[in-house]
Amino acid sequence: MSSIFTRIIEGELPGTFLWRDDHCVAFLSINPLQPGHTLVVPREEIDHWIDCPATLRDHLFAVAQTIAKGIAVAFPSQKVGLMIAGLEVPHLHLHVVPINTVRDLDFANAATSLEPAALEVVAGTIREALTAQGATGVSD
Repeated sequence: MSSIFTRIIEGELPGTFLWRDDHCVAFLSINPLQPGHTLVVPREEIDHWIDCPATLRDHLFAVAQTIAKGIAVAFPSQKVGLMIAGLEVPHLHLHVVPINTVRDLDFANAATSLEPAALEVVAGTIREALTAQGATGVSD
């Protein structure tokens, strides 16, 4: 059975995409910890990050870094955090989150859900920053 992320990637479920390439996608979390909270997800269904091939791992981190640079411009914060938790969906994904304190990474503080229009406003702000920085995988 496909993971919920595979269903989003394949268009069976809605997603607010920031990035698409042959190996991964990035889309906004529907339960964001902070505005701009983005998930970088490989197209390949891999459950545990320790099972990820090195070349794909490196690509995911490179995309996460690019996305983080866009988030840093769109949603200024002290840092842009990166986290791999993997308990909520059995499909490897990197959380890229603007943070000011470690509490900003606490899932207990996640929004319950955002309207698609609100997500699209956030996505548009990040896409503009990514495009201005010359990122090549920016989704429309």
